[in-house]
Amino acid sequence: MKILITGGAGFIASNVADFLIEKKHEVHILDDLSTGFIENVNPDAVFHELDIRSKGAFDLISLEGFDILCHHAAQMDVRRSVREPVFDADVNIEGTLNILEASKTGGVRRVVYASTGGAVYGEPQELPVPETHPVNPICHYGISKHTVEHYLFLYRFLYGLDYVILRYPNVYGPRQNPYGEAGVTAIFTLAYLTGNPPLINGDGLQQRDYVHVADIARANEMAMDLSRTDISGEIFNIGWGVGRSVIELDRIIRDFTGTDLEPSFGPPLPEEILQIALDSTRARDILGWTPEIQFEKGLDDLVKYHRRKMTAQ
Repeated sequence: MKILITGGAGFIASNVADFLIEKKHEVHILDDLSTGFIENVNPDAVFHELDIRSKGAFDLISLEGFDILCHHAAQMDVRRSVREPVFDADVNIEGTLNILEASKTGGVRRVVYASTGGAVYGEPQELPVPETHPVNPICHYGISKHTVEHYLFLYRFLYGLDYVILRYPNVYGPRQNPYGEAGVTAIFTLAYLTGNPPLINGDGLQQRDYVHVADIARANEMAMDLSRTDISGEIFNIGWGVGRSVIELDRIIRDFTGTDLEPSFGPPLPEEILQIALDSTRARDILGWTPEIQFEKGLDDLVKYHRRKMTAQ
């Protein structure tokens, strides 16, 4: 298939691109390199340096004849979304509308949308959280990402634009950017490897559901299967269904880095939920996806990855 991945120079989407190229798909990457890195772009992909809000992005999608639009490009920093809510909405909502209009014009056969299970639900009323849980985000980022889900429903209803939504947990793995709360595994790993103990916001008992980026890549390819008409218009949580505390994460990374350092603690951030774990029963039963890479194994590999990068520099 001919696939366009927006945000494909970023952490998650570049790993998705690599996986799809290994599966012999024709992959194009659209990224403005504002937060992504050109070195993340697979040399076998066709790269387009464009902003999703631009006319250039519209023209590319409307004219190139893509089968799949895999939409990862976003303003994804929770804290920046609170500081700059207009910018957050401009990128995540208006930018997405631009490429949805182009997809409608260009005959894109399916949009696979990277949404957020970690931010759309707000503080959960039950754990693990199913897709039927009320959507009550407590940050601007969660609102903007969820708004796009409504637009996808609308574009399917009005124009027949097919879509599948994947609600991500905290994703970790190679190439993760050490910026923002979602990059906590990279932040802690690099902090200890460089001898600078990290700061934990709050008491460290906050819990997140961590899934390795390789498992995320598999979920994306499954969602792109155009023969699967049964998944059209569906929303899937992608997670283990188990929360891991920041304290536990910190302990495991300290063990793997072999450090005697300990973290410091600061005040909690009001825009961050206390706990989340995603019920991925529907992803298992309908999509056929289950996570495979265990947390400890994934963190061990991540520490080794960063050690190799530091040695090579």
